[in-house]
Amino acid sequence: MDWLETRNGRLHAEGVALTEIAERFGTPVYVYSRAAIEQAFGEFSRAAAGREVLVCYAMKANSNLAIIDLLARAGAGFDIVSGGELRRALAAGADASRVVFSGVGKSANEIRFALEAGVRCFNVESTSELRRLSAIATACGRRAPVSLRVNPDVDAGTHPYISTGLRENKFGIAHDAAIAVYREAATLPGIEVTGIDCHIGSQITELAPFVAALDRIIDLAGQLAAQGIALRHLDLGGGLGIDYDGERPPSRQALLDAVFARIDASPAVRGLEVMFEFGRSIVGNAGLLLTRVEYLKSNDARNFAVVDAAMNDLMRPALYEAFHRIVPVVDRPGTALRWDVVGPVCESGDWLGRDRALALEEGDLLAVLSAGAYGMAMSSNYNTRPRAAEVMVDRGQAHLIRERETVESLYALERRLPD
Repeated sequence: MDWLETRNGRLHAEGVALTEIAERFGTPVYVYSRAAIEQAFGEFSRAAAGREVLVCYAMKANSNLAIIDLLARAGAGFDIVSGGELRRALAAGADASRVVFSGVGKSANEIRFALEAGVRCFNVESTSELRRLSAIATACGRRAPVSLRVNPDVDAGTHPYISTGLRENKFGIAHDAAIAVYREAATLPGIEVTGIDCHIGSQITELAPFVAALDRIIDLAGQLAAQGIALRHLDLGGGLGIDYDGERPPSRQALLDAVFARIDASPAVRGLEVMFEFGRSIVGNAGLLLTRVEYLKSNDARNFAVVDAAMNDLMRPALYEAFHRIVPVVDRPGTALRWDVVGPVCESGDWLGRDRALALEEGDLLAVLSAGAYGMAMSSNYNTRPRAAEVMVDRGQAHLIRERETVESLYALERRLPD
């Protein structure tokens, strides 16, 4: 995270002191780096230069309008999984023709809206969805562009909750059933078959699973071509991991080089447009969660640093036992003790980090790193806690890109019973 540096004992983000951000915007607060986001997306773009490629940003990682707008300006497409994400993309200035609609449970209303908006493609995940899509498109006088998401039954080697390419996962159409579903798709009046799609999971740190999945998809594309079902694009999903705790995922260049080497050697897919759907690898290391220590307490077994951020602000540790580095914002002399960094939510699972060596006093600021993906996007109002503010730093300036919620806003849509 080279957008962070320590100056005179204080942590700065793109030249802005995090102490100043805490004073100005309060805590907890998410802080993102424009330069880091642009750099990450730029590496994917440069690795794909000279080819017919659309690098889509997977909005589920972080759907703030400022981030969508920033990436749209940089030439990104967008991968969405709900009608709400489509509305966000359009509100931020994205072009619907550069949006692919994924997800296992698209409602009829979402499908109609996406058809009317003119999305680039629907990534279809079941025969039921395919038939519903055909019926709705026919009723609207349209043909829906479709790519079938094929489950290649490849182990991504990641946490079970974020693995999506195994036979037992809910996602996609089984590899063995894909040919039959493509044949049906080719006969449906409201469907235009345009591509093939796969996505095997998230936080993948090796090339082998990507290549194994691609080989299965290439084989399937060859079988489709032999049966007269022509494809125009190949959507390889995303899932490239980031460094949370010393992981060494392949570089963006290495991943795309490996993919294109396979494609160039395969007549069945050579010349097709290639799409990707990267999220975490674009924004994950471009963000942090800034929080303040409220209380320090100890018992016979543990030391606890109770901070003002909680599992409702950053769900990943409670949900996945995920690791995030936690560092002090201001260097403090003294002996470091082992601390569990925990929040105020009334759950034993409310923790951000366990057994961390930190020299602390009450009132200190801590930065929870690598929180740009699946942080704010998964946050909630549990315990009637307003969600945090979001700030983007940009060359020495800090811009508020989402105001902190108020408690009043949380119950504004609720109604008491009449007397």
